[in-house]
Amino acid sequence: MTKNKFFSHNAYSGIHLFNESEADIPVSHQVLQAIAASVENEESCSFQLVEAVFVDEDEIVRINQEHLERNYVTDIISFRYDDDPGNQSIEGTLYCCAPRIAEQADEFNEPPETEFKRIIIHGLLHLIGYDDQSPKAQKTMRQKEEYFLGRV
Repeated sequence: MTKNKFFSHNAYSGIHLFNESEADIPVSHQVLQAIAASVENEESCSFQLVEAVFVDEDEIVRINQEHLERNYVTDIISFRYDDDPGNQSIEGTLYCCAPRIAEQADEFNEPPETEFKRIIIHGLLHLIGYDDQSPKAQKTMRQKEEYFLGRV
């Protein structure tokens, strides 16, 4: 568990992690690197630059209001830097609400580490073009989340 503002990395240069919340992040940077590498390999994409930024509830609401015109706490908001679905060299930011993710772990009776992994996987899937706006799309994303959770 860490409260560092920036998680340094050497082996994998595509993902950068920042903790701007006061919450402990119960997954190691190495595990998140492995998740990203697994998604890259299976989905034939490359995460050139992904920032995973852990924030508190106030900040996720501010981001949600400013960019999506929604006024509520959510677990993750994914922003891809380009609008080209054919571009497989992906850059983007994942804003992750650490306190909300921890609450969801309790709600779903999951270990916090599992829920944090699931949310990162969910965000990466959004960056590569998966959507969850319909029941069918939600089911597909959930299946992919479970698949990638089983690989790390």
